[in-house]
Amino acid sequence: MIFITVKFPVRPERSEEWLDIVRDFTEATRAEPGNLFYEWSRSVDDPNEYVLVEGFRDAEAGREHVESAHFRQAMEDLSYAIAAKPKIISVELPDRHGWDLMGELSPREA
Repeated sequence: MIFITVKFPVRPERSEEWLDIVRDFTEATRAEPGNLFYEWSRSVDDPNEYVLVEGFRDAEAGREHVESAHFRQAMEDLSYAIAAKPKIISVELPDRHGWDLMGELSPREA
């Protein structure tokens, strides 16, 4: 699995519409056969920062993603809404196909 986290610093005047800006890109990416998950969150510390957590089946699926027409279009569209270059962590996790359950915490009755 390729596991990627990206922090997007968004221009303050565009931050409220960010999820609308990325909607088509998000839907197209989630529809890719090699996509395992593609999830947006907003930073609790900076309202102008969005965090993307994404997973792809393998390096080939990741390559297909960045070579897709919707990726190229998104890189063009998003460049007008970001305040600075996004920060990224991308790692390959062999023999993984998604999320595991956390062993240290389970829900209890109140």
